[in-house]
Amino acid sequence: MATVVPGYTTAEMEGDFVVFLIGMRVNKPWKLHKWIPVARAMGPMLRELMRHKELGLLHFTTWLGPRGPILVQYWRSVEQLESFARDASLPHRPAWKRWNQAVGTSGDVGVWHETYLVTNGGFEALYGNMPTFGLAAAGRPATVSRSTRTAAARRATNATHTTNATHTTNATHA
Repeated sequence: MATVVPGYTTAEMEGDFVVFLIGMRVNKPWKLHKWIPVARAMGPMLRELMRHKELGLLHFTTWLGPRGPILVQYWRSVEQLESFARDASLPHRPAWKRWNQAVGTSGDVGVWHETYLVTNGGFEALYGNMPTFGLAAAGRPATVSRSTRTAAARRATNATHTTNATHTTNATHA
């Protein structure tokens, strides 16, 4: 069991990153032969991504709802996410092909995803009495201080850290 960190923490993440939500919906529960293979397809993808961090997945969390799973994933870049999806030697593309052949537009099982590009420190996070979780697990956990007590202050701090990191990086390359 994960260790609970008492009090309030936040997340730090340098640079741009991607929040990717992906899930499936069981529309016809009696059609086990349709939705079980879809549900099983995610495991090999996640194992490959965890074995090969260079592919860009930083962290993920899985949630189970009454109609199916939802995953919250944090990626280093949109380019890495899309490269993983397109690469025929990696597990996503063959799974997508199987999905289209077995389920397609039948309506038996639904799949969905949403992609959010977070730029220039445009995020804030707060965790109260939680283990290191979500974005803090993808990046770094940090203690909430007097100066980061509010959501607006955390966003401003994140934007400042990203701006400073960008200026430092640009100065080194100048």
